Amino acid sequence: MENHLHKFFAFFFSIYLLGYFIIFRKWSPNIRPEASSCLISLFHGTPATVLAVAAVLSAENRSLAAANTNFQNLVLDYSAAYFAADLVHLATFFTGSGDLTFVFHHLATLFVILTCRHVAVHGAVAVLTLLALAEVTSAPQNAWALARARRKDAQFAASVASVVSVPFYGFYSVVRGLLGPYVVFRMAAFYSGGGAEGVIATWVWISWVVVVSVAIAASIAWVSNLWIEVYEERSRKVEDKIR
Repeated sequence: MENHLHKFFAFFFSIYLLGYFIIFRKWSPNIRPEASSCLISLFHGTPATVLAVAAVLSAENRSLAAANTNFQNLVLDYSAAYFAADLVHLATFFTGSGDLTFVFHHLATLFVILTCRHVAVHGAVAVLTLLALAEVTSAPQNAWALARARRKDAQFAASVASVVSVPFYGFYSVVRGLLGPYVVFRMAAFYSGGGAEGVIATWVWISWVVVVSVAIAASIAWVSNLWIEVYEERSRKVEDKIR
C-alpha cells in the first residue's frame, strides 16, 4: 500500500503554521507554540480515535496477530505524521525537562507505530486499540491545556481551567490507569502465549509491551502530580478559610 506519511505530515505542519502565524498571532510568544501544538493535537486526537476504532471493527480478522489492512495502515500513517510534526515543534521550542518527557513519549510512540506499519506488517489491531485509548483523552486534555496556558491573563480561561481540571484528571486516570494496563496485559498474554509466533518477531512484540508499559507509567506519574497539585491547592483554600 502507498505510504501517506508525507502527505499527512504536510497537513499537520500546515495547521501548525496556521495556528502559530494566524489563529494565535495575538497570544503571548511564550504560549503561541504550545497553543499551536494543541491545535494539531485536536486535529489528530479525536479523528484518530474514531478512525482507529473503525479500522479495527471493519477488519475481517481482528486477531492481535492479524495482517494489517489498508485502512489500518492509513490510520497508522495519519498518527505517525502527527507525532513527527509535533516532534518538529518540540525540537524547535524545546524548553527543558518538561518537554523532554514529551520528546521521549513521541519517539516511543513513533517506534511502535512504524514497526507495526513497516517491520511486522501485522498487529495493527493491538496498536490501534492502544492508540484509540491514548487519544480518546486528547480533546479534553487540549481544552484543559489551552485554558491553563491563558489562565493568568484571561479570567475566562482561568474559569474554564478550574471547571475542567478535575473531570479531565478523573477521565484520564481511568483510561490511562485502568483501561490501558488491561489492554497491555491482554497483549502480553496473547503474544507470550505464542499467538503471533512466526508472524510477529519476538523482539517486536516485547518492545511494544515494554515501550507502552513505560509510557503508561509516565502518564500515571504525570496525572498523579496533577492530583497532588489539586489536593495542595484545595488544602490551602481550606486553611485560608479557617484563618
